[in-house]
Amino acid sequence: MIKEVDFNQYLTEMTNQLPKGAFVTTKYGDQTNTMTIGWGSVGIFWGKPIFTLAVRYSRFTYELLEKSGEFTISVPLNSNLKDELAFCGTKSGRDYDKFKHLSLQAVDGQKVNVPVIGQCNLHYECKVVYQQAMEPALVHWDIKPRYYPKANYHIMYYGEILSSYLLD
Repeated sequence: MIKEVDFNQYLTEMTNQLPKGAFVTTKYGDQTNTMTIGWGSVGIFWGKPIFTLAVRYSRFTYELLEKSGEFTISVPLNSNLKDELAFCGTKSGRDYDKFKHLSLQAVDGQKVNVPVIGQCNLHYECKVVYQQAMEPALVHWDIKPRYYPKANYHIMYYGEILSSYLLD
């Protein structure tokens, strides 16, 4: 059962879970991939609710997202998906069908052509409205050694939140 909620109704719960992990999913053609994220933010840009997402160029998710321009965020608020989050954060969708390997339930998106993960409670469906490459020279000196020792930077995606809901 789907219960529509305001995009900001569960922000506290989402931001408390995010450092422990959530899933970003994207799809292009018959290829679907999900990846663990531990960073992100929700805010208002251009008068729209926006989920800001950071994806490294080296990720399979980047390749699909560049083609599709859509993504979903699935947040496990009431379930322990620690093993699934660990797998999706360390294994590439180029090598594994993560949905099949982990028995993740792909539930069709309501407003985008990307599924959400049925085992999660909170979902955001997003359409990319802007993206920006990180400028390495502008990254603060104390962040680079920890997060970019191999210069594997992120591209920032600003996804308009088209729908947000709880899934039972």
